[in-house]
Amino acid sequence: MIVGFVGSGNMAAAMARGWAGAEEGGPTQMLFTDAGSGRARALADETGGEAMESNSALVAKSDIVVLAVSPGHLDSVASELDPPGVLLSLLGATPLERLCGLFPETDVLRLMPNLGVEVRKGVICVSEGSSDVKGLREQAFRALAVLGEVIELDESLMDPATALMGCSPAFFAEVAQALADVGTANGMEPETALRMVALSMAGTADLLTQKTPFEISTEVAHPGGSTEAGLQALEAAGGPEAFRAAGDAALERMRNG
Repeated sequence: MIVGFVGSGNMAAAMARGWAGAEEGGPTQMLFTDAGSGRARALADETGGEAMESNSALVAKSDIVVLAVSPGHLDSVASELDPPGVLLSLLGATPLERLCGLFPETDVLRLMPNLGVEVRKGVICVSEGSSDVKGLREQAFRALAVLGEVIELDESLMDPATALMGCSPAFFAEVAQALADVGTANGMEPETALRMVALSMAGTADLLTQKTPFEISTEVAHPGGSTEAGLQALEAAGGPEAFRAAGDAALERMRNG
């Protein structure tokens, strides 16, 4: 299976790196284009793929096309492409109705991956348009599953899903840095402090698949202990409300531009 990336920005690069690092299940070949930035060549060199001279040449060689251009360039890019078999759109704020109108002969899937796909621990939300090319569609889902967990959603839920799983890696990174700074301020090497926080976050993530947030907090925070003191300080500083505000702000921007 050959996957072509029309556009080689950050999320396209994360998906390509994830597939390149997989032992099996990913594309047999990856192709890349860009709008003159040079990213396609750099990404091809990094992942063992091939940079193509044009979008039309890329589509002609690809079984599945990942559309990763700016939404403002969608019409001009669509006008130069022959219909691909399957189109995976990474375009934000671009509904299936518009995509299917531009690619009426194509099996269209609207994706929202998060950055975790780069290490094959991502979340990939998917909404479907038409589903005429069943064989390739199933291949696309199998390939996406290599990059993490695939969650099928009604398109009306894509914006809140993006606020939860698309934006949250940046929020988590802020938490990690803040906690690591405490270790550094108290004599730890920055790399060691950050690694300890990262491993703790990874373990907590696994626990959250088995326990509720309340259960985890209760088990860690003994009455009168240091964790309870930290949670009280977090509440007093507006920590929980700050993260709710961050999610609301991200969602508001997606909905209103």
